Amino acid sequence: MGRAHIEQSFADKKTSNQNLFVPYIMAGDGGLDILEERIHFLQDCGVAAIELGIPFSDPVADGPTVQAAGERALAGGTTLTGVLEMLRQTKETRTIPIILMTYLNPIYAYGIDQFAADCEASGVDGIIIPDIPLEEEPVISDALNRHDIAFIRLAALTSTKERLAEIARRSEGFLYAVSVTGTTGARTSHGNDVGSYLEMLKKHSQVPVLAGFGVSSPEQAKNLSAHCDGVIVGSKIVDLLHEGKVKDVRKLIEGSL
Repeated sequence: MGRAHIEQSFADKKTSNQNLFVPYIMAGDGGLDILEERIHFLQDCGVAAIELGIPFSDPVADGPTVQAAGERALAGGTTLTGVLEMLRQTKETRTIPIILMTYLNPIYAYGIDQFAADCEASGVDGIIIPDIPLEEEPVISDALNRHDIAFIRLAALTSTKERLAEIARRSEGFLYAVSVTGTTGARTSHGNDVGSYLEMLKKHSQVPVLAGFGVSSPEQAKNLSAHCDGVIVGSKIVDLLHEGKVKDVRKLIEGSL
C-alpha cells in the first residue's frame, strides 16, 4: 500500500501503453453502502487509481456538480470516520489505489496523527488537500510520511514557474495539474497554453503528471494526455453515476485510455 502501490499501478498501465485515468467520485453520494460496489466497478473499467472525495460543508475548490454531490452525501449522514471505516472493512477486496480528496479542516477536527494512522489502516494510499499551501505543509506532511501516505500536490496555471517547479519537485504519487482556472466542472475546451504548462511540469516532476478539472470527454482526455501522463475526471463521472448511466461511465473511461 501507500506510495509504492500508486507507483506500481501507474507503471502497470504505462507498460500496457495506456493513458492513466483516475476517476473522482464523492463518498456517500447515493449512500455509503454502494461505495464498495462503485469502487469495484471503476477498478474493472481499468482505471489507474480512484480519487475519493470526502463531503465537506465549505468545498472551496469544488464546482456545482461536486458541491451538489457533497451536499447529498452530507444529508445522507456521510462522515470522514464512516468513510475510513468502510474502506478499512473492505480493503482486502480491492486492488486499486485509493486517493482521498479532503480539506484541511476535517483533518484537524479528526486529529492529524490519528487521521494518518487510520488512512494507513484503511488502505488509503494518497491524500489530496486543495486548501493547504506549500508554506503550511509541515503541519501534516510528517504524519503522512510516517504512515507511507503519498502527499499529492496540486499545480495551478496561475502559479509562477518557480513555484510550479517546487511543487513538482515535492510531489509524491502523482502531480495533479489543474488545467483550468477556477473550480472543478465539465468544460468544452481548455486554453491554448495548457499543453506547454503540462510539458513544463513533466520536465520538473519525478512522478507522473495528470491533468484535472474540466475534463469531460475521451477527446479532451486524449488531447491532454498527449502532453502528460493522463487525466483525472470528476464532475462528468459524478453526474453520470447520479443519473444511473453506468454504461456511459465505462464508455468514457475506456475511450480515454
